[in-house]
Formats: sequence, C-alpha cells, structure tokens
Amino acid sequence: MAENYKFFQNTKCEYFPCHETDKLEDFNCLFCFCPLYMLKDECGGNFKYSKNVKDCSNCTIPHSKKAHEYIMSKMSLVIKIGSERTKE
Repeated sequence: MAENYKFFQNTKCEYFPCHETDKLEDFNCLFCFCPLYMLKDECGGNFKYSKNVKDCSNCTIPHSKKAHEYIMSKMSLVIKIGSERTKE
C-alpha cells in the first residue's frame, strides 16, 4: 500500500530547503512548521534556547523521511498539553 501522504516536497518554495541537508531528495516538507515546538524539552529534537526562544534551526526531525511516524508518536502528548491549556 502506498503511503504518499507521509512525504511531500515543495521545491518551488522560496525557503526550500529550510535546513541544511546532505540528501535533498529525502527532504520532507510535510511538517513545514513543527507541531512538536510546543513540547519544549520533550520534543526530542536538536534545539537550543536563545533569549528564551526555542531555536530549532539545527533540527531536521520534521523534515526527515520518517517524520510522519515520529511526529505522530508524540501527538498524544501535544493533544494532552493542548487540552490542559484550554481548561485554564
């Protein structure tokens, strides 16, 4: 079964690729903005904080071939945090 929904590439985007990569053909644009940003230290990515802002410029997790599986594995935590914030 094809799983084409797990990979998308927009080579016409003015920011493509938005991160350095050795394998341009594997660069995944599906998660242009990482839905795990809100997880702070629990996202699992290669990030740092600069002036209290999360800097993900060195992280390529959402742009990898396996991005869909990884991000979906963390979505229950994203949903939990989101639902807790709506109760405030």
